Amino acid sequence: MIYIGIDDTDTLETRGTGHLAREIAAALAAQYTVTGVIRHQLSADPRVPCTHKNSCAAILLAAGEATAVFNHVKPIMLANFVPGSDPGLCVADLVPAAITAFGHRAQQELVTQAEARALATTHNLLLAGLGGDEDGVIGALSAVGLAAGGSDGRYIEVGQLRELTGLQPVAALLAAGISAVQTLDGQAVADGLVNSERLRPARRNGRPVAVVEWQNDHWFPLKLD
Repeated sequence: MIYIGIDDTDTLETRGTGHLAREIAAALAAQYTVTGVIRHQLSADPRVPCTHKNSCAAILLAAGEATAVFNHVKPIMLANFVPGSDPGLCVADLVPAAITAFGHRAQQELVTQAEARALATTHNLLLAGLGGDEDGVIGALSAVGLAAGGSDGRYIEVGQLRELTGLQPVAALLAAGISAVQTLDGQAVADGLVNSERLRPARRNGRPVAVVEWQNDHWFPLKLD
């Protein structure tokens, strides 16, 4: 699998990193099999400079060659550079546990650009800043690590999920690309209707899992990080 991490691509006046990640995924889909786009939440420490919420995004490809993917994505990000943003890009195939640990640290505490670059160099990962002060390398590396860990974040795109509207049977969610539907305590859901509006399945054990709770007469999706 190829993991692509991007971060800090926007300003308060522009569309967010998640939107750009989905555009990049669409561009890659002509050549690669895209298995999902995931949003990862990083630290909410007020000392962290960010636009809205401090999140980053990961794009997952079923297969590919890291350098070729990096060279494909880099010009797309440069073409979409927004003055005032500080974008970073990371691409990796094999992701060591140290990178996932860095991502978890970035969710809990302040980490530095120097730490991110040193880790990428140590583990021979492709990491680059593409404008501004390049602090986006922190989130880009974190996104790769958290996505590779398999149980963090939520999918903002997977399969044909965004084509669903209104109340849908569980079978329709499974057909659209969701691996499982379950309650917060892990009970499998096989029957009933699910509100598919703004459904953003969690990434759990490397799979998109819709976590839901019963409201009135249907299942309502929860947004989990």
